[in-house]
Amino acid sequence: MAEGDNRHGVDRRGLLKTSGTAALFAAVQQAFPSGAFAAGTGPEVTGAKLGFIALTDAAPLIIAKELGFFAKYGLPDVQVTKQASWGATRDNLVLGSGGGGIDGAHILTPMPYLLTLGAIGKATPMSILARLNVNGQAISVSKEYLGAKADMNAAKMKGVIAQRKGAGKKITMAMTFPGGTHDMWLRYWLAAGGIDPDKDVELITVPPPQMVANMKADTMDAFCVGEPWNDQLVAQQLGYTAVSTGQMWMNHPEKSFAMRSDWVAKYPKAAQAITAAIIEAQRWADNPGNITRLAGTIAGRDYLKCPITDIADRLQGNFNMGDGRKFPNAAFKMKFFAGYASFPYKSHDLWFLTENQRWGKLPMSLDTKGVIAKVNRSDIWRKAAAMLGGKGPASDSRGVEKFFDGKTFDPANPKAYLASLAIKRV
Repeated sequence: MAEGDNRHGVDRRGLLKTSGTAALFAAVQQAFPSGAFAAGTGPEVTGAKLGFIALTDAAPLIIAKELGFFAKYGLPDVQVTKQASWGATRDNLVLGSGGGGIDGAHILTPMPYLLTLGAIGKATPMSILARLNVNGQAISVSKEYLGAKADMNAAKMKGVIAQRKGAGKKITMAMTFPGGTHDMWLRYWLAAGGIDPDKDVELITVPPPQMVANMKADTMDAFCVGEPWNDQLVAQQLGYTAVSTGQMWMNHPEKSFAMRSDWVAKYPKAAQAITAAIIEAQRWADNPGNITRLAGTIAGRDYLKCPITDIADRLQGNFNMGDGRKFPNAAFKMKFFAGYASFPYKSHDLWFLTENQRWGKLPMSLDTKGVIAKVNRSDIWRKAAAMLGGKGPASDSRGVEKFFDGKTFDPANPKAYLASLAIKRV
């Protein structure tokens, strides 16, 4: 089946027989019946230590634990533990569970590559086993920019930036980890508006759960982070959402699930089982009928520790941007499963590597094809999906991608993409 005929991971003919959300998920349930290992062929171990950051897109790991999907696939002893920051996630992955750290994590998609290449510390080979979600991040700004009506067009901020600079004030914007997804979204947005992220503003690193408190303390002008922290900023009337990242690139890749490559090599059946449990959790999380329970589950003290409504609003597709703009039933809401959201397209990994090259964080001489072949384990995803009675897209590439500023990324020619960008370090 051609990819274009199967954008929701189910047969288009099945969808033609019915209509509406309920019908879609009935078709998904039929396409992915529950499954597990045959008797006697289960995983080599009963557990693993997995980390997550307090973000809505950690939901697949949390749900897989709380609803018993890990146990269903022979892994009742999986631990899902909160990490203080992406830096802590990196450090604990380098340690591994044998050194008091973790075996795998909910992670910013570029980080497994940066870890494998030794670009952010001790080289630690990593394997991406699944994508956890598409969309669901945002760039939020302080109320100081309300008059400028900063939105998808970052150029609207130029006047305020010039005024603040003229008064001797720094323009500080926060992301969550250098070279990570939020760093890339913020840089892309600024550069598309003619603002150089390295020369015109100062980018700082702030852990996701601390973004709102820092904005309240007036320590920054803007931040890029995943939900629910953008919605919480609006709920507390401390600022507004300029743009949700799905508006910049519809159905863009976001977080991944990755594990240490040595763990995957030692326990291949367990790695496949963990991936199957996460895929089943993603399918469950994408069902609109489960959103209330999903938000309530991940909102607790052990997980996100925030009001349920801050999570549920945007999961349901209800975006109140905080500046008068509202998008009910937004197409750019976070997705966990629909449209192959769970599949780790290699073409998407190539875009993140290319963007890191754009900003001088990775060398232009990098063998991107070679490192992607090592890190991206779409083969494990396909085996795990088969356990649920499903299969992935026909290709490991989603093809040419188009961005809000008219730029396109052809994975067959990343150099042409780089050449088309006005602001870059290469």
